[in-house]
Amino acid sequence: MTALDPVTLAVLKGRLEQIADEMDATLYRSAFNPIIAEARDACHGLYHRDTGDTLVQGTKGLPIFVGAMAFAVKAVIDKVALQGDLNPGDTFIFNDQYAGGTHLNDFRLVRPIFRDGRLFCWLASAGHWLDIGGNVPGGYNPVATESFQEGVLIPVVKLIARGELRQDIVDILAANSRLPSSNWGDLNGQLNALDLGEKRLGSLLDDYGEAVVDQAFQAFSDRAEALMREAIGALPDGIYAFEDYLDNDGITDEKLTVALDLTISGDRMTLDFSRSSPPCQGPINISTATTVAACYVALKHVFTEVPANAGCLRPIAFVIPDTTLLGARAPKPMAGYTETILRLIGVVFGALAIAVPDRATAGPFGTINALSIAGHRANGARWVMFSFFGGGLGGNPESDGLSHANNPISTATIPPVEILEAAYPVMFTQWALRPDSAGAGQHRGGLGAVYEIELLDERGAEVFLLGERGRYAPFGVNGGTAAALNRFTWTDDTGTHVPPMASKITGVKLGQGHRVRLETPGGGGFGDPARRDPQAIARDVIFEYVTPGHLETNYANSLGDET
Repeated sequence: MTALDPVTLAVLKGRLEQIADEMDATLYRSAFNPIIAEARDACHGLYHRDTGDTLVQGTKGLPIFVGAMAFAVKAVIDKVALQGDLNPGDTFIFNDQYAGGTHLNDFRLVRPIFRDGRLFCWLASAGHWLDIGGNVPGGYNPVATESFQEGVLIPVVKLIARGELRQDIVDILAANSRLPSSNWGDLNGQLNALDLGEKRLGSLLDDYGEAVVDQAFQAFSDRAEALMREAIGALPDGIYAFEDYLDNDGITDEKLTVALDLTISGDRMTLDFSRSSPPCQGPINISTATTVAACYVALKHVFTEVPANAGCLRPIAFVIPDTTLLGARAPKPMAGYTETILRLIGVVFGALAIAVPDRATAGPFGTINALSIAGHRANGARWVMFSFFGGGLGGNPESDGLSHANNPISTATIPPVEILEAAYPVMFTQWALRPDSAGAGQHRGGLGAVYEIELLDERGAEVFLLGERGRYAPFGVNGGTAAALNRFTWTDDTGTHVPPMASKITGVKLGQGHRVRLETPGGGGFGDPARRDPQAIARDVIFEYVTPGHLETNYANSLGDET
């Protein structure tokens, strides 16, 4: 077959990405819970009919989901191969965190797309549901020791068979949630997104034909592989080791290591995580699929010119033993997977910073601070406010890090204060940048934030936090300093308290007027602080990003006699 011309490829690339983008937009506009509707904790994509490999992803969806979804689609492919019974009009649903999932809150819907009786590809949707049972409202149980304490696990099952919704599956899902109406709305949003994607893809295939679009898929993957090989080949050969730490697992107050030995040899790269800590008791284990997905996201941050599809992973080998917390198996708990993948992305940045210092990026703030506040309304109904929060990204060769940003695992946004206050009986008494939270450097890190939340409901509420970076700060590179540590406190009638585990706590009781307070880390600094532009320092002083004490400690050499 004649190769497709560049114009046709560009048009097809744009139209296919638009399909995924429209699917994302459909779910964001119709989901019931703010974590999808406002924070955009969801994604959609097109996947290979035989392997499940990522073919196309949108520009707005959560990248970590896109990477893990290839394993999720493969789980469906494997089930179909074992049991058969795949038909047009089928849609599968599951949240199995050991089979291409991330944690139990993230539900996958996977649909086969047929053309003339032949399977052409798969469409898939992932979204974070607000509550799926378990010991803790919202699912982030910081003291879980097995997955059964985190929520209901749904294996790969058919939700829709030959176009008919299986109400028994919906009933099971509803019976295992404190917020069944919210989950029902999110489920329908995901189904509507798949419906639209199927319609748009059908129109595209009518215009160009299956053979041409198949050829384009192959060309996109080959192009991504070629560009990744070129990018790796430009790096110096060698073995580059880097490690970072997690505060604890919520059960035992001991640090856990995420260690990487990165080998570059010609146009190939090996990521070996064998030196990482073994699987832990608490909920910060992750699966092999999630580890690969996190590396995919990290490498895309570094090699921005490489297209986002499975081809970019062809030159990369992974060593992820199941004797580590990065390749854990059932029934190890995984609710706090976000904390571990953030450390994982950081160690990829750290190892590449050794290989190519002029392209280094300092450590991002590295925790989502998964905070749940839950109570009962006047009519007895449950309410669960789950949210994640921002911090600073690392300084880099070009600029200071972003302040009050989201973590590099996603394109999600921090839920707006107005939405949270409207939906739940809380008031944010502070939402501000955190002075002195950024690592110092020629290019400093971004600033973290301060969030203070007051409970308004006289019936009281419980608070649960699963966070990190309370003991091990985001790292600097090339002479830059580390950022501030994460800090969580709560205030009640007896005073102000801190968690014994630094970044994890369960079952805190709040009364009306009591408050919780998060002070999130900034990003690490890039380069020697003595080389920072004095005008940039003066601007930071004017905006009160730094205090006199921080200035004297970190930038006295840069200012010289001006201090």
